[in-house]
Amino acid sequence: MKKKIYAFFFLTLAFGYSQDKQDLKLWYNQPSGKIWENALPIGNGFLGAMVYGNVEHEIIQLNENTVWSGGPNRNDNPNALAALPEIRKMIFEGKHKDAEKLANQAFISKKSHGQMFQPVGNLNLNFEGHEKYSNYRRELSIENAISKTSYQVDGVTYIREAFVSFSERVIVIHLTADKKGSISFTANYTSPHKIKDFAVSNSKDLEITGTTSDHEGVKSLINFKGITRIKLDNGKLEQTDNSLIVKNANAVTIFISMATNFNSYNDVSGNEAKRAADYINTAYGKSYETLKKKHIAAYQKYFNRVKLDLGITPAADFPTDERLKNFRNTNDPQFVALYYQYGRYLLISSSQPGGQPANLQGIWNNSLTPAWDSKYTININAEMNYWPAEKTNLSELHQPFLQMVKDLAVTGQETAKTMYGTRGWMAHHNTDIWRATGAVDGAFWGLWTAGGGWASQHLWEHYLYKGDKEYLASIYPVLKGAALFYVDFLVEHPKYKWMVVNPGNSPENAPQAHNGSSLDAGTTMDNQIVYDVFSTTIRAAQILKEDATLIDTLKQLRSRLAPMHVGKHNQLQEWLDDIDDPKDNHRHVSHLYGLFPSNQISAYKTPELFTASKNTLLHRGDVSTGWSMGWKINWWAKLQDGNHAFSLIKNQLTPLGVNPGGGGTYNNLFDAHPPFQIDGNFGCTSGITEMLVQSSDGAIHLLPALPDVWTEGNIEGIRARGGFEIVEMKWNNSKITKLVVKSTLGGNLRLRLPNNLKQKSGAELAMANGENPNPFYFVDETAAAIISNKSNIKPLELKPTVLVDILTKKGSVHTFVSK
Repeated sequence: MKKKIYAFFFLTLAFGYSQDKQDLKLWYNQPSGKIWENALPIGNGFLGAMVYGNVEHEIIQLNENTVWSGGPNRNDNPNALAALPEIRKMIFEGKHKDAEKLANQAFISKKSHGQMFQPVGNLNLNFEGHEKYSNYRRELSIENAISKTSYQVDGVTYIREAFVSFSERVIVIHLTADKKGSISFTANYTSPHKIKDFAVSNSKDLEITGTTSDHEGVKSLINFKGITRIKLDNGKLEQTDNSLIVKNANAVTIFISMATNFNSYNDVSGNEAKRAADYINTAYGKSYETLKKKHIAAYQKYFNRVKLDLGITPAADFPTDERLKNFRNTNDPQFVALYYQYGRYLLISSSQPGGQPANLQGIWNNSLTPAWDSKYTININAEMNYWPAEKTNLSELHQPFLQMVKDLAVTGQETAKTMYGTRGWMAHHNTDIWRATGAVDGAFWGLWTAGGGWASQHLWEHYLYKGDKEYLASIYPVLKGAALFYVDFLVEHPKYKWMVVNPGNSPENAPQAHNGSSLDAGTTMDNQIVYDVFSTTIRAAQILKEDATLIDTLKQLRSRLAPMHVGKHNQLQEWLDDIDDPKDNHRHVSHLYGLFPSNQISAYKTPELFTASKNTLLHRGDVSTGWSMGWKINWWAKLQDGNHAFSLIKNQLTPLGVNPGGGGTYNNLFDAHPPFQIDGNFGCTSGITEMLVQSSDGAIHLLPALPDVWTEGNIEGIRARGGFEIVEMKWNNSKITKLVVKSTLGGNLRLRLPNNLKQKSGAELAMANGENPNPFYFVDETAAAIISNKSNIKPLELKPTVLVDILTKKGSVHTFVSK
């Protein structure tokens, strides 16, 4: 008996020690082999690489953020405007399929349907004689943004480290061994591109040059250049026509630079060769340790802002792929924290100021013809990529997406005028690096006019978090242009007399009543987006004291928009008519846009719509594609149901193939649509934040959707609207024990709390009354829902909360403790 007690004691000590030292790392005890989704992603927003960690034949798969097919082009269909009245007439008459047929001829692009994000190629490192190895481990530190591979061959320990520098525009790979003269390998490029060339320069630089693909009638104008340069500690560097050979070195540092001639969506006059040379020349003279130190410091400037601790158990001691396999059947809260921070890591690594926005795959793609061209799908996916940006304290990383919206506001003016005869600007459901705004893929998907309207709301959200009036003035023309499009485009519904979008659709879904056509007038999502576009333009104009006449026009039109409806199944209607099928499990639940990311549906202000939203989600079911499950986590968080949100996290953190008919997660924790789409990663990170902190419904709501499995924890660094930062929030037994809030703008701090708190000084908090006077928390009143006479909907019973107000000054810090 004593032996058993001692064994248990030492086992507990061992587990406790390992967990205390648990780092934020993905790690594995086997290489990737040939499977791209096993490789580990590194990037700096401009360059991306997938590190396979193979011993004998290592692969470093390379991306550069402007390597896209084609060149500057437009894809508007000039026949649209003439056909618009007839299509509207058909839809109002219920001839949806006929309207779709005409739209395919007159609205959908007869040119490019969007260009493709493409890889540069692979850098291959071949280590002869390393086929028999032991003590293998590969890992990705998301605290330092460094990948590491280690193994032993013939008693020698080899270590490879790789990172994409955040201080330089290069990829750095460092090879060491614990026995001198042990490092020998051959390096060469391969690439799937048709137009390419490999060479070794006189200075022993390994070079790749190429041109991306022509696509759908658009000739490629993108030229790329990659340079690999090797620095040795002893040993020899030899060359062939297209490879470099390292022999018997003590240590090796490999530098990789890549560049293109892309300047902007309408300018490809850059010099890719000079750029690539300048980048590598700048970095090459610096030691590896200097580069590593500068890289970590530059990366951690972003990453270290937020910390999340949900506790740790022995389950955390297993390799990442085993934790993924076990997660749905074991208690592993640290895996959620790891996955949460991995989402922030991926955003930092794929979206940096001055670069391109994170696309469908972030910045990582190994295919010349990726799924959906790896473009920007702006009927949900591209927006979802940026849901974590503001709230998880990565506001600067929103910039590439915000700049793309500004670009679309320029290119989309011609689309609005040519195809719809309106002022302002618009975009359909898809765009690319050339900022195309025409309708693509077919009317079923592409004849959706709200892409620009939705994307423009990110500009407003950035203002709500930062409170910068100069910034607001700079983006006001974009908001105004999105509103002007709808001012001219809305038409009166002949039956209901509301102002509606026609043609429109509820993205990628179609009711049986429309004979399989998605086209309709006045879909719920269209109405919600127009409402937001008008409301944010009104608010911005009022703050800036601009356009009084336009404000009146927008208010008048907004009052005539179709209100939301609760249908006969107690559901939030997706269409104006009550034709929803409660057995519809479609992945898009677009009409819940009003619940999240918008705040038109509120637990406290629109209780029937709030309940109807829950019923809609229950009808649709949980298991779906990866990004859809990511969105559902946010919805269940807004519905204040932490246990249901956590069940979606378990579905998300399930290996691909386990959820019948649904997505999941690959071994490297990439989201599986399938195939890989990065939006699910970002959506889940956003959803976990929403479970802990929300700031969209007139107050900062703390622990709104805490699941039973997270009764204890703490989070630091989360941002809220109005310039507030949750410096620290600790909770125990599902109650807040300590809260520290910093105000960067001043103003009223309204908190919705799960339990009573007092100020650290002991002073009581004032109960809140009326509307929040903080202008960043102003919420427009949602029109009363129209409820079916067949509905028996009743408001949900909400958890009790405490609502308090604290007056803050700019720069003040406020500490609260439990009573």
